[in-house]
Amino acid sequence: MTATLDRPDDTAAAPKRPPRWWLLLGRDKLAAVAAVVLGLVLLTALIGPLLLGDAATRQDLNASLRPPSFDHGITGLLGTDILGRSVLARLVEAAGTTLSVAIPAVLFSLVAGSAIGMWAGYHGGRRENIAMRVADVILSFPSLLLAVVVLYVFTPSVANIVFILALARIPIYLRTARAEAAELKSRLFVDAARTFGTMSWPTIYRHILPIAMPTLLTVATLDFCFVMLSESSLSFLGIGIQPPDVSWGLMVAQGRQFLQTAWWIAVLPGVAIVLTTVSATILAAWVRLATDPAQRWRLTLPTSKRGKRSVTTEVTA
Repeated sequence: MTATLDRPDDTAAAPKRPPRWWLLLGRDKLAAVAAVVLGLVLLTALIGPLLLGDAATRQDLNASLRPPSFDHGITGLLGTDILGRSVLARLVEAAGTTLSVAIPAVLFSLVAGSAIGMWAGYHGGRRENIAMRVADVILSFPSLLLAVVVLYVFTPSVANIVFILALARIPIYLRTARAEAAELKSRLFVDAARTFGTMSWPTIYRHILPIAMPTLLTVATLDFCFVMLSESSLSFLGIGIQPPDVSWGLMVAQGRQFLQTAWWIAVLPGVAIVLTTVSATILAAWVRLATDPAQRWRLTLPTSKRGKRSVTTEVTA
């Protein structure tokens, strides 16, 4: 007989690793659906124009204002506009234009505002006062009104829209990052880094940024909705994206006069705007929990028990 040696169960003694983010996302059905919707929008914006070719600009007056049907192939699935252009193809083309404004504007304002805000909050004093007063001046002008004035003076274009929307949103990240850095700079681990002679930017990058990042990412996800709605509003007013380019807001503006006879021209891009913004808002709430180690445990609970557990935790505290 062969003797069997008993070995200790190393896997039982090892500490449990936190679940992967995709596993946490799979447990939250609403957030998973929102992520799928945003992924489809992004994939459509990237690949759709390559598959549909020039269908978004090809005119056919004989097919003017055709209702959605399966009789004219995939391009006629969502109907046509007054010039006989495919609404489906224009929705796909407009998705790329809208995202090409919203994503760069949010990324630029996130990086610039967070860097300035953490630098000002870490150092304090005169630097903090100057940064906050500049932010107050920018915030004193409504961002949409500021964009309207600037775009009336300069030529409306994608670059100008991205620049003015990013500039108007920088104070949001600046204030958030400044508050985080001002609170974290008195923590013991930041004092220890300063004691060992670490410079300010390495200290901010290694010790303050990782803790402030969950909040900043949540703000950025919500701000994506605001920037996209602002671009749609500017295009609706006629000072945003200009033909022959197309965006969802411009499609709504061009179709509003046909609401009674050809509702699909204005309603479908409006539905696309609503679905994208609602999905981004839902995903922002999930990202806030998933990136916060102190709150991530909530995502491991069944959806029906999260509210009860949160109330119990607050009462116990």
